Amino acid sequence: MDIVAAGPADEALLLELLNSTPVIDGVARDELDDPARAQAWLDSHGVGPATEQQLRELFDLRAALQDVVRGDRSPQELQPFLDDVGLSPALEEHGLTWTLTTHGTSAAAARAILAWDALRISSPGRLRPCANPECRLFLIDRSKPNTARWCSMAICGNRMKARRHYQRTKGTTSE
Repeated sequence: MDIVAAGPADEALLLELLNSTPVIDGVARDELDDPARAQAWLDSHGVGPATEQQLRELFDLRAALQDVVRGDRSPQELQPFLDDVGLSPALEEHGLTWTLTTHGTSAAAARAILAWDALRISSPGRLRPCANPECRLFLIDRSKPNTARWCSMAICGNRMKARRHYQRTKGTTSE
């Protein structure tokens, strides 16, 4: 039985975590490399402060999740990040809710994995890397036909279409 224990805020956290290592003007960047910036990012996602060890764990998880989504690593490699994580159900007025316990593990890491799994269950194949080989970003395809290919149509989509057009027309000359 598949249980989805993540919501839209967790999906946003996952996508922003995956996309926190963009390539800008050909240079790879890490938007969470500064501890103060990383803490502010965690605060913006309602996760609160993290220890230095939890930040390292979050960075390691980010690399593992990026590889899993790209198909370069097996999902089983995420298991070490779940060893100290628990979910407890509670029945409330409007239905079942889940409480996440992390016992020293980064709550952001646990929420990112839960969001990845929720997308795997409810939207298989819709979390994927951008089709631009020079881009390191990811997207969640919410289109009905599941045909989105780029992280941004305005940036990567336009570049890839312009590149293909150039390749098709570069052999022709006008007189």
